[in-house]
Amino acid sequence: MNYTQEQVKMALKHVFDPDLHKDLITLNMINNIVIDKDRIQFDLVLTTPACPMKSLMKQDCELAIHSYIDPNIEVIVNFTSNVTTRRLISKDEILPTVKNIIAVASGKGGVGKSTVAVNLALQLAKSGAKVALVDADIYGPSLPLMFGLEEVKPEVIESNGKQMIIPIEKFGIKVQSIGFFVAKDQALIWRGPMASNAMKQMFTDTQWGEIDYMVVDLPPGTGDIHLTMVQDLPVTGAVIVTTPSKLALADVKKAISMFQTDKISIPVLGIVENMTYFAPAEYPENKYYIFGKDGGKLLAEELKLQLLSQIPLVLGITESVDSGHPIVLDENSPLTIIFSELASKVAQQAAVHNANKN
Repeated sequence: MNYTQEQVKMALKHVFDPDLHKDLITLNMINNIVIDKDRIQFDLVLTTPACPMKSLMKQDCELAIHSYIDPNIEVIVNFTSNVTTRRLISKDEILPTVKNIIAVASGKGGVGKSTVAVNLALQLAKSGAKVALVDADIYGPSLPLMFGLEEVKPEVIESNGKQMIIPIEKFGIKVQSIGFFVAKDQALIWRGPMASNAMKQMFTDTQWGEIDYMVVDLPPGTGDIHLTMVQDLPVTGAVIVTTPSKLALADVKKAISMFQTDKISIPVLGIVENMTYFAPAEYPENKYYIFGKDGGKLLAEELKLQLLSQIPLVLGITESVDSGHPIVLDENSPLTIIFSELASKVAQQAAVHNANKN
């Protein structure tokens, strides 16, 4: 029997995006429908290559075709992606080639924020997205060490009469840090405005190219750097990192309140509870809750935010930082799967907020 593209579209109108709650045809997520005698194939355009629901959506598409057209026909679903943005980008806007800026923040230091930012960025890139990572911790940049780039200096070129920095590319992402421009043992003794201007220049004077996700590792706390970032840059949303300890949670609430104030009003995409427990390699079933239990989870429930991940404390994480080889590059590490799920959830939350904004 000969089927038409219109029949295929009518069948797929019964399939809904589980996050956006609209059918795939209305959302223009179905392209390139090809119908053969015994086969129907089409492209399913995801809002992010890191979509955690792709398997479910594929099953729903197959079920719809079999239910409304032919139970015996072969269905081939090809995944593509078009990362969404809530920005109405013009050439005059700051960072016009960047679709989403994800700020990774914490209320206090020592909670593993930079480790989360680095591995989140790498996993987004591994999913197929174009990713940049900016180390905005002006006073304590860690990205050069974590990427093994302590002796590297970015190239500077002239473009349209302006000096522009070419970001360093490593592990499939573009990286930028104030640490590339100062000696690793040199302390930066800058007042707030000077530090803020330097941070802003890292964004505006770097030739980024097309970027789906720019992950920004913010310094701890809620100071001038944070205000410059959230007021001057088009931030899509914030990921908040904490440990389960009461001290960390108290400071995290302040960080969350900063993003949620009326003057700033940036969506908090969710909370990452880091160092949830320690499990010795030789006894992985034994879990030791060194910093308390479920503090981040309970905080997320209290504030009605997403708990994006609970990340255990793993011995290999320190070695990965010191070696300049982030832990998600090790496919055998238990953290690789955890960070992959985190990246999917962050991308998912960004897409939902983008859709609601539009």
